[in-house]
Order: sequence, then C-alpha cells, then structure tokens
Amino acid sequence: MNICVYCSANNNIAEFYKELASEFGKWIASEHYTLVYGGATGGLMSAVSDSAAQAGGEVIGVLPQRILQSGREAKNCTEQHIVRTMNERKDRFKQLADVFVCLPGSYGTLDEMFDVIASGTVGEHRKPIYILNYQGFYDDTIEQIKHMKELSFIPQQENYTPHFVTSLDQLKKELSQLGQKAQKIYNLTTA
Repeated sequence: MNICVYCSANNNIAEFYKELASEFGKWIASEHYTLVYGGATGGLMSAVSDSAAQAGGEVIGVLPQRILQSGREAKNCTEQHIVRTMNERKDRFKQLADVFVCLPGSYGTLDEMFDVIASGTVGEHRKPIYILNYQGFYDDTIEQIKHMKELSFIPQQENYTPHFVTSLDQLKKELSQLGQKAQKIYNLTTA
C-alpha cells in the first residue's frame, strides 16, 4: 500500500512533531508499506522519509523543479519523480497513492489536503484521507468544516469525507485495517 504523507518542511518547529513523523515513517517501513512524499529535505518531510529509509522501506519522492533547483532534493528516495510544478506534483501524488495522510503542516499541507478532498468530492478518486489532529493541531480546521456545514456550504451527507484521527496509534490502526482490506481485495482479484 502506498501511503502519501503531507507535512511540514520547516525545521523551526517543536522537536516532538519531528519525533512523531519519524515514528510514523519507521512504522510505514515496518509494515512493508511504501512512503510517497514531497521528495525534499526539511522538517517533518526529512523526519518521516529518513526514518522510513533507515528502516529499509521504499520511499517515493515527488519533487518540483523549483525545489530541485534550490538544492533541497532528498537523497533517501528509492524512486524520485521530478515534475515541473506544484500542481503536477499534486496530480502525481494522487496517481501514486492508495491513501493520504496529513501530519501537521502549513500552506502546502493545507493545499494538498484540500486538493485531495475537493477532487474526491467531485468523484475524481475514492482514495481515503486521514488527518492526524495531533494535540489539537487541526481543531480550527474541524470547526471551519462544521461552520460550513451549518451554513449548508458543505452538505450534511458528504459523498467524500476526510477522516480526522487524534493519535498516531489510532492512525496506525485505521491504516492497518485499510491495508488488510486492500490485501483481501488484491488476493481475490489475483486468485
């Protein structure tokens, strides 16, 4: 299962966020899943990809030309895709991923998150997205979604819904169940 992780590339954030990302990357590798991420260095991106690579996991990076030219290409990828723009990067993520995970991040993470949700809403894909609301990081996002529902900007019964989880353990459990379900489907279709 290819897990696409969206997260911060900023180094100037609390160390416990980096530890969280590192633990998650190590877990992805230990479960024999593949990490798909932005292919650059810095912050949680380095933490999640370095730990996955060090644990022997497959790491696929998707790097726009602009970031490549800035000298921030990660050297830990087993496969690296170079794309022209950030929009092409988002499209490639959606092609490569089986599931999306948002760790804490900034504008880029929010852009990627809402791109997946919006494209899922119009039926471009049915791939789930899990948002780790670690220590309430996404509380305001949850409140904004509730507010938009109250005002009927978002239907009460959505046809594509993001899954918010509050702990890394809960995230791992959800992804494990998803991986088991996918494996059963794969075994049925290849038998």
